[in-house]
Amino acid sequence: MTPEDIKQIAVIGAGTMGSQIAQFFSQVGKYRVTLYDLNDELIGQGIQSIRRNLQQYFVQKGKILPSEMEQILSGIQGTLNLREAVKETDLVIESVFEDLDLKKDVFKQLDEFAPPRTILASNTSNLNITEIASITKRRDKVIGIHFFNPVSVVKLIEVVRGSFTSNETVEIAVCLLKRLGKEPLLCKDFSFGFLANRAYTAMLLEAVQMVWERVASPEEIDKALRLGYGLPHGPLELGDLIGVWKILAVSEKDRIRELGPEKGHLHPLIRMMVRAGYLGGKGKKGIYDFYKEVLLEKDLTTW
Repeated sequence: MTPEDIKQIAVIGAGTMGSQIAQFFSQVGKYRVTLYDLNDELIGQGIQSIRRNLQQYFVQKGKILPSEMEQILSGIQGTLNLREAVKETDLVIESVFEDLDLKKDVFKQLDEFAPPRTILASNTSNLNITEIASITKRRDKVIGIHFFNPVSVVKLIEVVRGSFTSNETVEIAVCLLKRLGKEPLLCKDFSFGFLANRAYTAMLLEAVQMVWERVASPEEIDKALRLGYGLPHGPLELGDLIGVWKILAVSEKDRIRELGPEKGHLHPLIRMMVRAGYLGGKGKKGIYDFYKEVLLEKDLTTW
């Protein structure tokens, strides 16, 4: 198979990243896209998110016409049937929650339902591609294709090669993404968080430690990093926006296994936040609120 042979894309998971990935392939690549999730509400939210993004960032700015927006949306078909979603697809991109057992379960089903030619890709930002591939009978066709948020803006894509990923699969993925205007960066599979996220997480956790020590407020820390390093978002506000605190909590055991206990253990502040329900995510409270509502009221030396 070559990049030119890829005509049908399936995206598994209609959340923030999955919906953006579906939009990207329909909008930029003009591919037929099937978007799968567990219920109609999740798929409806995903499609509405795509419509909202297209309206706000493309139609209102004069980049595309309303008719073009409708054409992009018509190229995306939602389904609740995983077998139907992938039965004729050439490339599957999984974008479910960052939990290794969940992803392995999804890939086991994808391997059963998708044609033998189909490449199975994960949008995981941290987890080991080799271990995900081990559950399938097509380990050579399993690869990581990690998009960054927002998908339509960030050119970088980490292409993660597992121990069994073939040269052909890597070449197809890299060439396809270059054709679509992205800048794929080939990564090794043995680094938890690969490249960008591993380095960024270190900065995020140091910012969390500074909040813990009362060095400054989350707002002040983020402002310093935005102004000092030209970041579009501070790490703490971005953590609140995407709900990274829950992701870090769920992935703790994988982080310890890959990075060792010193780097892998969950920071006590994040553990406290998660237990208190300050998970972050759209419309939910995170570290900004926890600092104001809890930390400022406590003496950490006796807590």
